[in-house]
Amino acid sequence: MCRAWTGLGSMAIEAESGSIDAKGPIKTRATSEWAERAWCDECGSSLYYHVTAEGPYHDTYYVSSGLFPNAGGLTLKGELYTDKRPSGYAFAGELRGMTEAEVLAHFGVE
Repeated sequence: MCRAWTGLGSMAIEAESGSIDAKGPIKTRATSEWAERAWCDECGSSLYYHVTAEGPYHDTYYVSSGLFPNAGGLTLKGELYTDKRPSGYAFAGELRGMTEAEVLAHFGVE
């Protein structure tokens, strides 16, 4: 979920375990004590962020919206790490925002 992964922000679609079927040369890496990231080993595209920590969001996936040709019709619902947002960067509209502390509490990681 960090900017270092994508260069700015990451747009993702929440998916429960078992609701996605990823095939191909996929690589994963645990990037924190509570989650892992996956990418295509051929082209490097980000695929998903997977919550591995126990808690209410255990085994939830956040799949890169760029993988879906029709994702343009989706509505942006929230923004994470609002306290880490670069200056001059803001989404339009009313969104649910969460700071880093709120994100960690939300996922049960403190």
